[in-house]
Amino acid sequence: QVQLVESGGGLVQAGGSLRLSCAVSGSIFSINAMAWYRQTPGKQREFLASITTGGITSYAASVKGRSAISRDIAKNTVYLQINSLKPEDTGVYYCKDLQSATWGQGTQVTVSS
Repeated sequence: QVQLVESGGGLVQAGGSLRLSCAVSGSIFSINAMAWYRQTPGKQREFLASITTGGITSYAASVKGRSAISRDIAKNTVYLQINSLKPEDTGVYYCKDLQSATWGQGTQVTVSS
């Protein structure tokens, strides 16, 4: 069974940056298609970014231009770098293994004004 563990969240001042990590274990594949989502109170989980097995990336309009999804194959880890953080970026960030449709437990990001 595939398991995902997110980390790197925390309290950040508006305008700052974070790099979130998602460690993948239990997969028979070296590279999986992955995505990042976030969830805020009263809203459904929203798509933020994805990366294919070939390394092609896609971004939601809300983070396009100030974020980057990447992977370290040797470490079995996918990252989400977010710059110019805004208070509306506050929420729980989740990674998802698109191959197995498995979610991580989430990591909290809080952006202060």
